[in-house]
Amino acid sequence: MTPFGEAVRKLRARKGVSQKEMAAALNVTPAYLSALEHGKRGTPTFDLLQRIAGYFNIIWDEAEELFLLARFSDPRIVVDTSGLAPEYTAFVNRLAARIRNLDAVTIGELSMVLENAGKRG
Repeated sequence: MTPFGEAVRKLRARKGVSQKEMAAALNVTPAYLSALEHGKRGTPTFDLLQRIAGYFNIIWDEAEELFLLARFSDPRIVVDTSGLAPEYTAFVNRLAARIRNLDAVTIGELSMVLENAGKRG
């Protein structure tokens, strides 16, 4: 499941609707909505994101957070290291090879490193 999928699932639970009911209201198939929630589909279109926000009648701040989660929820991300030093490409490839074996603590630590990376200097 992706962060976006988890957020949509929580919104559905809060509203008390099934995937099938939500899918019908959004004019998508239940299979597509399920795949989106489980991270088996890429990032939804901006149009669909707007329809989801409207369906749940969420305020702008919450909608903006949902849109941000969608942006960071593509399960098949591609990292373009062309033009960077070789160690960048090596690092990304090593991360890709080992990501499934990292525990939650390590992911949290790496997330903090990334979060603080722009604050140096």
